[in-house]
Amino acid sequence: MTTLEIKDLHVSVETKEGAKPILRGVDLTVRSGETHAIMGPNGSGKSTLAYSLAGHPKYEITSGTVLLDGEDVLAMSVDERARAGMFLAMQYPVEVPGVSVSNFLRTAKTAIDGQAPALRTWVKDVRGAMEQLRMDPVFAERNVNEGFSGGEKKRHEILQMELLKPRIAILDETDSGLDVDALRVVSEGVNRVRSTGETGVLLITHYTRILRYIQPDFVHVFVDGRIAEEGGPELAERLEAEGYDRYIGASA
Repeated sequence: MTTLEIKDLHVSVETKEGAKPILRGVDLTVRSGETHAIMGPNGSGKSTLAYSLAGHPKYEITSGTVLLDGEDVLAMSVDERARAGMFLAMQYPVEVPGVSVSNFLRTAKTAIDGQAPALRTWVKDVRGAMEQLRMDPVFAERNVNEGFSGGEKKRHEILQMELLKPRIAILDETDSGLDVDALRVVSEGVNRVRSTGETGVLLITHYTRILRYIQPDFVHVFVDGRIAEEGGPELAERLEAEGYDRYIGASA
């Protein structure tokens, strides 16, 4: 079983006025087979948590620890974190001109496994995963995310997750910009990964609509860089009905 342990994590970002604290002591443990929903208002630190775990240089870890099965994640480079099994689906996936989706996926799989996958099996796996995500096979030969719609970019992120089989998957507002049909397809992809029991999922979202398709085991409410409340799926339902006003008022 994989375990990601986040202990008393403090993170700052540099601004014109100097270092601005964003995360102010986050404690969170995610195990393989679990789905944790991170919810909260804008500016509460949800995406900062995601990018800090992935190793984005914009975010400075000022104190705290992050351990993946006892290994110090914060001492790893970005590519080392990926090879260790950390995966980030970005809210705004970037374009990579000149690199086809098929080459990108096979290179990533080779880097993670330490050897290239057998070509015949790999092509079959890619086609099968694309078919389940209702992606036209022609996308495999297009440059990564170049000219993709918002929904196509999100499907490509989930395609990566299904093929790379990470130990911990961090999904940063994967539901952002998706119509109802795309949301359902993307959620089905996440659920296929969850069903293996081998991946822990950290699902960051503003809204409960994706949680109608992806049932969380735990819900954590972020306010002002801290976890203000934790619970089960019923907490998400309460947030849908009541919003975040009472947390924001208490924080102020």
